[in-house]
Amino acid sequence: MKQHTPHKKVLDILDSLNISYDFERHPAAYTMEEIDALRLTRPNESIAKNLFLRDGSGKRHFLVLVAGDKTVDLKKLKQTIGSSRLSFASEERLMKHLKVTKGSVSPMGILNDDDLAVEVFIDEALKDSTCIGVHPNDNTATVWISCRDLEQVIRCHGNPFSYIPI
Repeated sequence: MKQHTPHKKVLDILDSLNISYDFERHPAAYTMEEIDALRLTRPNESIAKNLFLRDGSGKRHFLVLVAGDKTVDLKKLKQTIGSSRLSFASEERLMKHLKVTKGSVSPMGILNDDDLAVEVFIDEALKDSTCIGVHPNDNTATVWISCRDLEQVIRCHGNPFSYIPI
C-alpha cells in the first residue's frame, strides 16, 4: 500500500476547495530561525509563526497564528481569548490533537483534529495578507496561501475560529 506524505492530504483538501496556493519544498525547518536561514521564493516576513497552547486545566487547546517576527505576550493573550493561564502544549497533546510533531505546527494541523477541540486564533494584522507561508503538516515544505483562503479551510473543517488583536 502506498503511503501518503503528510502534505498530500493538505494539498488534496486545498484542491477540493478550489483554493489557489503555491507549494515549495525545502530542507527541514523546525524553528523560525531555521526558516529565516532558508532562501524561500517569498519574503521571510510572509512566514506565519504558529503557537500550540493549552489553558491551565489542560481542557482547552489553542492554535495561534501570528507574523513570524512577532512576539506574543501569553499573559495578554489569555485575557484576549478569555482563558486561564496559558502554556505551550506538550508534544503528546500536539500529536493527539493535530497529529504533527514539534517543528511542524501549522494551521493545517486542524485538518487532523477530528474532535474539533482546537480553537484557532489568527492575529487580525494578518487578515488581509494575500500570501502567508505555512507548513502543510510537514516541515520540509511550505504552502503559500492567502489568509482569507486559510480562513476558508479552517471554517470548512469546523474548528472554532476568530481573528484577534495580538
